[in-house]
Amino acid sequence: MIDTKWIVKGGRVLGPAPFFIAGVVNVTPDSFYDGGAHGDAESGTAHGLELARQGAHILDVGGESTRPYADSVSEEEELRRVIPVIRGLAENDLGAVVSVDTYKARVAAEAMDAGAVILNDVSAFRFEPELLDVIGQYKPGYVLMHSLGRPEDMQDEPRYDDVVGEIMAFFEERLDKLAGAGLPEDRIVLDPGIGFGKLLAHNLTILREIERFKALGLPLYMGLSNKSLWQGLLGLEVGERQNATQAATAILATRGVAVHRVHEVELATQTLTIAREMA
Repeated sequence: MIDTKWIVKGGRVLGPAPFFIAGVVNVTPDSFYDGGAHGDAESGTAHGLELARQGAHILDVGGESTRPYADSVSEEEELRRVIPVIRGLAENDLGAVVSVDTYKARVAAEAMDAGAVILNDVSAFRFEPELLDVIGQYKPGYVLMHSLGRPEDMQDEPRYDDVVGEIMAFFEERLDKLAGAGLPEDRIVLDPGIGFGKLLAHNLTILREIERFKALGLPLYMGLSNKSLWQGLLGLEVGERQNATQAATAILATRGVAVHRVHEVELATQTLTIAREMA
């Protein structure tokens, strides 16, 4: 495991560290894993603070589910859900920074004003092109993620000839646009988007060949926590996928993945500490 630095909004430096944990803070009624469990500002903020106490370096706040076939929500509703939580978490004294999980330009801008320093964007600024202007203005830490289509259609027969090669080409094209918008490269991490327009075979190929992405020279961000690929591979239902998640997280860490987006932060902290000590 190699130490990684990540520059976020305001020039704050995360790291250098062998790994970063992004704890998932879903302020939604319908997310696939914990939808509704932390659906109001008070419980969402409390959950985020608990994840920070467990070792999360990043608290990733989302107000709209991006699971396959999820319903979209309005800007106003998403803002109502996330802004109070972001404000509450941005004031924490636990060392964790706040990320906003959104593809909407207005939500991203208001989240940055409320204290978020990272933008986790499943759309790669394709759904709302004006998001690129927000990125150029605020210069946040930025998660550039690949998806094939939008949540409502991304799982409708996705096809690739070379899934890793095609994702890498997508990243290169998007990185050129980010450079043109003035976002420094040291603020960008790359997420191949497990489950976003990929079948089981595509997901497994990405995971097996994850080291190919190192050719792009940027840190890798991985979100596979409790996802449906574990049902496809092992027949596991949603509440049974923690062990599979931890095993994959350990392997990916030893292969160079630096940022791990997870639901069970305490378990991931243990997993990644063991991986670090045994690497």
